[in-house]
Amino acid sequence: MAAIVRWSAATGTGPRRWVPAVDLVEREGQLVLRADLPGMDRDEIDVQVKDGVLTVSGERKYENENKGEGFYRVERSFGRFSRSLRLPRGVDASAVSASFDRGVLEVTVPKPSEPAATKVEIGEGKAATAQVEAPSEDASARTETAAAHEDASAEAPAEAGAAA
Repeated sequence: MAAIVRWSAATGTGPRRWVPAVDLVEREGQLVLRADLPGMDRDEIDVQVKDGVLTVSGERKYENENKGEGFYRVERSFGRFSRSLRLPRGVDASAVSASFDRGVLEVTVPKPSEPAATKVEIGEGKAATAQVEAPSEDASARTETAAAHEDASAEAPAEAGAAA
């Protein structure tokens, strides 16, 4: 009966956890994640985006080979893996795509556009009153001034204190 010995190059003995190599590069307005997944099939890999986190996971299975007697040295690692990467704010998860070719997974994430600054004009003199549209269809109740809203909100804290 043949025994399999798993060898860790780092320590010289024992099993080691498999963590695939991953590169992240920027290319033509996109973030591209490449993961080396040799010996795996596309259906053994899962790519998900949830709550702004891209996760690549899967399992590389050990293929047991029975040959005569003796020990075999196995340096390649097998097992489950999971790699996660927080995506920049504003990434559209539905626009993320992935492809798998010759043991290399490539996940493409469109970069979000930079938020544009909005210039706010500064008026002169007293604070201007803004017109606020009410949801009512009644023409007389269509507009109120912002000052009326300010008066109502100023009275609310006084009423709350009197009730206590």
